[in-house]
Amino acid sequence: MSQTNTTTSYTGPTPASPEQVHAIIAELRRLYPDAACSLDFSNPLELLVATQLSAQCTDERVNVVTKQLFQKYRSVEDFASVSQEELEQDIRSTGFYRNKARNIRAACQRILSEFGGEVPQTMTDLLSLAGVARKTANVVLGNAFHIVEGFVVDTHVGRLSRRLGWTSNDDPVKVEQDLMRIIPQPDWLDLSHLLIFHGRAICDARKPLCEQCTLAPFCPSAFQVSKSKSNSNAKTLDN
Repeated sequence: MSQTNTTTSYTGPTPASPEQVHAIIAELRRLYPDAACSLDFSNPLELLVATQLSAQCTDERVNVVTKQLFQKYRSVEDFASVSQEELEQDIRSTGFYRNKARNIRAACQRILSEFGGEVPQTMTDLLSLAGVARKTANVVLGNAFHIVEGFVVDTHVGRLSRRLGWTSNDDPVKVEQDLMRIIPQPDWLDLSHLLIFHGRAICDARKPLCEQCTLAPFCPSAFQVSKSKSNSNAKTLDN
């Protein structure tokens, strides 16, 4: 696994070592004991749609949109049969609404034709749905079905993983592979939530609050993140 470069000023545990990983997980659990999926949903279909809408959009905005959306569309059939134009207008404020509407409709049509109207419960089947990449599949499997096959990698998880020295990759799939090699499998789902919470609260993309961060003793990037590299996030619409 490739790791980020460290400087001689860092004196903590070796990045990606069990000692560093375990210390970080323990501290994150202390900081965010209630960390969980931030998207509002009541069934697997709602989580699938909400996660697709969350690409390049905040969870807060998605929750505002889905509060009404899930009252209007209550089944796979509802999403599969709505016109492209109508669904676009209903999700417009989440951004990239044309592509998202197209993918949601196509995914639900496939769920009807290939999976008996039920959101599938395997990685392979979920990846066969329009607009679903590993991030969305991992979110749905882990949070709706309690099946953990991989590690959810969004922009927060990718950013913090690079800063902690757990990966040097930008591609979400490669980041996931690196994390799965060093993180104990029972921690995969919880740690993704914990990293997201910490990314929102402290480890900001542009101005990380290192002076307030209790992970600083374990972070090779603490107080060293340059503005030019601090927002190294994927530019693509990744679900």
